[in-house]
Amino acid sequence: MPVLNRAAELQGEVTEWRRHLHENPEILYEVENTAAFVASKLKEFGVDEVVTGIGRTGVVGVIRGKGPGNRVIGLRADMDALPLSEITGKPWSSKIAGKMHACGHDGHTSMLLGAAKYLAETRNFNGSVAVIFQPAEEGGAGALAMVEDGMMERFGIEEVYGMHNMPGIPLGQFAIRKGGIMAAPDRFTIVIKGRGGHAAQPHKTVDPIFIGSQLVGSLQAIAGRNADPLRSVVVSVTRFDAGTTHNIIPDEATLWGTVRTHNEETRDLAENRLRQIVDGIVAAHGAEATIEYHRQCPVTSNHDQETEHAIKAATDVVGAANVDPNVDPSMAGEDFAFMLNSRPGAFIFIGNGDTAPLHNPRYDFEDEAISYGISYWVRLVEQRLAD
Repeated sequence: MPVLNRAAELQGEVTEWRRHLHENPEILYEVENTAAFVASKLKEFGVDEVVTGIGRTGVVGVIRGKGPGNRVIGLRADMDALPLSEITGKPWSSKIAGKMHACGHDGHTSMLLGAAKYLAETRNFNGSVAVIFQPAEEGGAGALAMVEDGMMERFGIEEVYGMHNMPGIPLGQFAIRKGGIMAAPDRFTIVIKGRGGHAAQPHKTVDPIFIGSQLVGSLQAIAGRNADPLRSVVVSVTRFDAGTTHNIIPDEATLWGTVRTHNEETRDLAENRLRQIVDGIVAAHGAEATIEYHRQCPVTSNHDQETEHAIKAATDVVGAANVDPNVDPSMAGEDFAFMLNSRPGAFIFIGNGDTAPLHNPRYDFEDEAISYGISYWVRLVEQRLAD
């Protein structure tokens, strides 16, 4: 089964939805307009049940098939944008300063809406499909909020599937793997408290900038000398704030950063070593430090059987040569992990072609991917709910 003819027909309409969403980005849980747009479209399609306010601002639509059966599978798309200023120069660029769809959630939402329209028209399956539109994927744990709001039980969802675009994977291709496909993304903030003074008299100070600079390098020992080299870990300091001018050593310096791991043992090791390294270096210089360490979502780990189902659906759409069943895991994080911890399922990458990377102000979702995404969702539903 190649790309569905109906999906190709819907391409122009879904592209319009996508570009509308791109022009009007909303972040975290503040996706009221996006959620209203989604709910309106689902009702327009004749979706049997449309429920808003799941996980604060999430939307779930239920589509019942023609055939008998009580099984329910869930398909999830994320709706939120990023606090980033767009520089693509596209006619459909963000109209809201400091916000843009730099991760393609506008495309994810639109592809799932396109699939919902098709499935509501045809209903060639047994049981029901729950189309899930999630807020706050970008650091707000919106998936957890929907799960904790009882979504799985309320709609009887037995399996759940997610999809994310991936720059660098060619258009018309998919990639997936069993087990861990995306990392646990933790974050930290370290505030170093020294003693400021005149830059010409450093011996009378406890210089937090000097201490912080040592920490930036020393934290790399976690990956280079502490963790098992066969178990991936990334420690990145991404922000260093200190000082106000050229001739004053400040009282404080603050470091921000992230730790990425693919298993809980390495995750524990990384946090423990970070705390030990900070405490040791700070104490050696007569300073103090406070550490805020936040564990965000867990590893996004695909279930074996459901991964096979996803591979089969993707293969039916684009052919086996265009599906990578053992893609290298990513060190980026994804809160769909919370849904996969609640129900069996799988998370797949869809090619976005040779575009700017995710979370980049030059990024834009590639509209040519839309028909592939719709076809994948439809084929997955018709396979999983065939009996």
